Amino acid sequence: MKALILVGGFGTRLRPLTLSVPKPLVEFANKPMILHQIEALKAVGVTEVVLAINYQPEEMLNFLKEFEANLGIKITCSQETEPLGTAGPLALARDKLIDDSGEPFFVLNSDVISEYPFKEMIAFHKSHGGEASLMVTKVDEPSKYGVVVMEESTGQVERFVEKPKLFVGNKINAGFYLLNPSVLDRIQLRPTSIEKEVFPKIAAEEKLYAMVLPGFWMDIGQPRDYIPGLRLYLDSLKKNSSPKLASGSHIVGNVIVDESAKIGEGCLIGPDVAIGSGCVIESGVRLSRCTVMRGVRIKKHACISSSIIGWHSTVGQWARVENMTILGEDVHVCDEIYSNGGVVLPHKEIKSSILKPEIVM
Repeated sequence: MKALILVGGFGTRLRPLTLSVPKPLVEFANKPMILHQIEALKAVGVTEVVLAINYQPEEMLNFLKEFEANLGIKITCSQETEPLGTAGPLALARDKLIDDSGEPFFVLNSDVISEYPFKEMIAFHKSHGGEASLMVTKVDEPSKYGVVVMEESTGQVERFVEKPKLFVGNKINAGFYLLNPSVLDRIQLRPTSIEKEVFPKIAAEEKLYAMVLPGFWMDIGQPRDYIPGLRLYLDSLKKNSSPKLASGSHIVGNVIVDESAKIGEGCLIGPDVAIGSGCVIESGVRLSRCTVMRGVRIKKHACISSSIIGWHSTVGQWARVENMTILGEDVHVCDEIYSNGGVVLPHKEIKSSILKPEIVM
């Protein structure tokens, strides 16, 4: 089987982190976002992954070369010269996706984290005999999304309603599709939306089916969803009794710590924390609901909550960093500084407190 991952463009929603690396290579729970998906695809027998990308393909491919060898999966790029929406990239990558097998192929949005129930999706797709399957997830506020209206017992999709004013259902597109090769005949090589232009036509012919996603789901393409996404992911590890979770008297709730990280005396870490490789957490530090990326140093008695600390940054002694502060790569927060929602671009030194959310250029 093959899969296409829609990577897209500049990752502006996840700046300043994407000023240093392409968005799919930004770590989530100590692993590049896209690797969570590639590993899950490999586990269900996918042998080739095509990345639909229009920005920095060389960096992506160079980075993924070692994973290609380790996982035994072929990874190629299909580069757009202009943004082609969510369906155009399928037409562009047609020759890479079509082969003699006639097997269906996966299409994924690269920003989505979940338990990736691809095995169940393959079984569902085979059982209904339609042309296309999509995964849907239940949400509390469907009026913010495009809602998928479906026949509950069979999963047959009836129609799509964009941001409904009146309640028509609570299931939204989760960004995972399994498509027969014939779907490619419906797509022209131009900027096209699979959700608005392709799927409604397949639904009108009663050949589109939706499966409700089991477990958690989150689009982590922007910082305010990244931290809640980490909580859901760690909850899922806990539920599945994963050995990846850290334990000890200094750990509260669900935490993952890279084995190369060093943690000092008297720290309190958790809940919902990821600490990357080569990090140094000095004594008396308090961390909660945050991601500390590779090579970061947190000095004595600093306190960090609801924030993302970018690669090789330093947070000074007794500093306090909170309220969705995002530090880009190589940012140095001086001792006793307070950051309340600061978004700091790479290679900066912060010598005075950030009292209200603002961007520090």
